[in-house]
Amino acid sequence: MLKRLAQLAATLLALVAVAVPAHAQGSLSDTFSGEELVESGREFFGSAAQGLASVVERAVSEYGQPNGYILGEEAGGALFIGAKYGEGTLYTRNAGQFKIFWQGPSIGLDVGGDGSKVMMLVYNLSSIQEILGRYPGIDGSAYVVGGVGMTVTKRGNVIVVPIRSGLGARLGINVGYLNFTSEPTWNPF
Repeated sequence: MLKRLAQLAATLLALVAVAVPAHAQGSLSDTFSGEELVESGREFFGSAAQGLASVVERAVSEYGQPNGYILGEEAGGALFIGAKYGEGTLYTRNAGQFKIFWQGPSIGLDVGGDGSKVMMLVYNLSSIQEILGRYPGIDGSAYVVGGVGMTVTKRGNVIVVPIRSGLGARLGINVGYLNFTSEPTWNPF
């Protein structure tokens, strides 16, 4: 009897060991439709959402339906050398919601400052940890009061498409990266 209980306990532990890592990573294969993204964006951006639908539709037509998205805020500034800081929440269908931070340096012909509400569409994410790290890219800004814009960054198979609705005065083009982290930091590198 004791031997059977030990075998049953060992079997249950083996099943739990197999099930827990799969649940911890989550199955991130379920995607969000363009309509769901536009609705979430409208709720988040509020009155600044004008033009959001066309930008989301463009991203979905080019890259398909994302399996995650981030809603957050960021601020940045540059005088040829710049920095950007942001924080938000990563939403996934099956793995839940996670707080996420990003920061990054830039260099280029870029002058000014801005603050933005951001929706980032995330593609090909197979685990939450995959989003963490540096995503290089080129960014351009040309606005005095506000606007909606889209950029694309890629690291490995993961593609992140930031859609920003910002206010400020900024003009230029720069090269830099976004570094996604699970904890906030003032170090843009």
